[in-house]
Amino acid sequence: MRHLIDIRDLAQKEILALLDRAGDIMEHPADYREACRYKKLATLFFEPSTRTRLSFEAAMMELGGGVLGFSEAASSSASKGESVADTVRVVGCYADIIAMRHPKEGAPLAAALHSSVPIINAGDGGHNHPTQTLTDLFTIRRELGSLNNFTIGLCGDLKFGRTVHSLIAALTRCEGVRFVCISPEELRLPGYVRRELLERSGADFTEVRGLEEVMPELDVLYMTRVQRERFFNEEDYLRLKDSYILTPAKLASARAGMRILHPLPRVNEIDTAIDADPRAAYFRQALGGKFVRMALILKLLEEAGK
Repeated sequence: MRHLIDIRDLAQKEILALLDRAGDIMEHPADYREACRYKKLATLFFEPSTRTRLSFEAAMMELGGGVLGFSEAASSSASKGESVADTVRVVGCYADIIAMRHPKEGAPLAAALHSSVPIINAGDGGHNHPTQTLTDLFTIRRELGSLNNFTIGLCGDLKFGRTVHSLIAALTRCEGVRFVCISPEELRLPGYVRRELLERSGADFTEVRGLEEVMPELDVLYMTRVQRERFFNEEDYLRLKDSYILTPAKLASARAGMRILHPLPRVNEIDTAIDADPRAAYFRQALGGKFVRMALILKLLEEAGK
């Protein structure tokens, strides 16, 4: 059974094929309206979500399929003490494919070991978020025209940001991508991400504290929020939450062709005045996530013979 737990579960040619298919779905949605007729997606979200859960549900509905599931652990049998393994064994009796979000790192992998249907990791703690990464890649390629030879600034919470970790894993496979990691000392990239992904791949990367000093160099600025739910200490969160706020003034030195991405939700790290700037691609990014998830659902169901 094929699952998607980590973006590295996909070969580079598979990623490119998925992006191509997502683009075709975006351009020709009518061709896919019955593709998953009589199929069911279960969304098992043990942690709150808006974009990811709804985009998965919209994706399956637009493929002609149905959706079932829950949006928080309290409304599931997990509140009674049921294990993840038992949950997926049971849900696999009712659904053809499962999208799971869980606050604990590794939970979707554990689920995949016991599942009779494909599992898609929709985010596990501070670890992985492969469908967001596919969405990011889809957006970058559509906005810049290529996944090669550009400079990306990763700004904000790089320590707990699973979207950043997954995106680095994917982009280190591409040619000529330069990484500028922008964060306060306390929220720097974890050592294992630096060693296993950036250093091992030989990627060109720098780590800085200031955003404005590197702004003119960037082709993509990937903003992230400081995540309250990942902190153990409220004082640390309050001290760091406003470390990097993107304003029109800070964009003054940015390239005309630069694109701003954000996995969302936004709190206050991007001034709403920037929303009207053509360089702001984050809402286009959110839309693209639906088409990417449609392509992924089709791929995994086809490989499962369903």
